[in-house]
Amino acid sequence: MAVKIRLKRMGAKKNPFYRIVVADSRSPRNGRFIEEIGYYNPLAEPKTVKVDDEKAVKWLTNGAKPTDTVERLFKENGIYDKWNENKEQQ
Repeated sequence: MAVKIRLKRMGAKKNPFYRIVVADSRSPRNGRFIEEIGYYNPLAEPKTVKVDDEKAVKWLTNGAKPTDTVERLFKENGIYDKWNENKEQQ
């Protein structure tokens, strides 16, 4: 099963809000997911990103592939740094 870390769109029309979820790559964008690991609000000033670092690192270690946008958010928030530290400790 191919697992992706991606954004699930929430919120009202023209007022998007996203949840960062781990889902099977075959399920629809707003369909069934395995676990919710954070959220992203692009309309707040400044943009709000909240990610559970431990869960994100766990899923990356298990082989989940983030989408391009989620990858950018992880890089900006230091999730990849924590993941690399975790790999070096093993």
